[in-house]
Amino acid sequence: MSRFWYAVALSGYFGLFGLLLLWFSWLEPPRQAPVALALILLVGPLLPPLRGLLHGRPYTHAWTGLLALFYFAVGVFNAAGPMGRPWLAWLEIGFSLLLFLGAILYARVRGREQRAFAEAALQEGAVPDFPLTGSGPAGAKVNGNVAPLARILR
Repeated sequence: MSRFWYAVALSGYFGLFGLLLLWFSWLEPPRQAPVALALILLVGPLLPPLRGLLHGRPYTHAWTGLLALFYFAVGVFNAAGPMGRPWLAWLEIGFSLLLFLGAILYARVRGREQRAFAEAALQEGAVPDFPLTGSGPAGAKVNGNVAPLARILR
């Protein structure tokens, strides 16, 4: 199931990315500001999560979902105002919704899959491939002892 939401998130991401590039560089370039400035301000925030999205990292998907809300708000603002091509704003709203739903639901489903996999591995007595000591949730200490991984995952 996570593959489906992964594909939805990437479709929304690349659709939004391509739409904004075409919109502000070719279809309706800004008249009062340089095109480069519009692209940096509107397309630039989409670049940092690219690597995490392509690698399927749930944490990156989660915060990219919040980034999609910004583009949803911009799309609603553009759709409400006078535009020569209002369908561009509606496409932006659609792609941002695809990105939001895909990213948030991928993070949720993938997190559950990873938790179930780790619990199954612990029940079989397998040794996890990550350390149980150190910082972070896997190495959290309870009463001076390293907490069992199954207790941390719940």
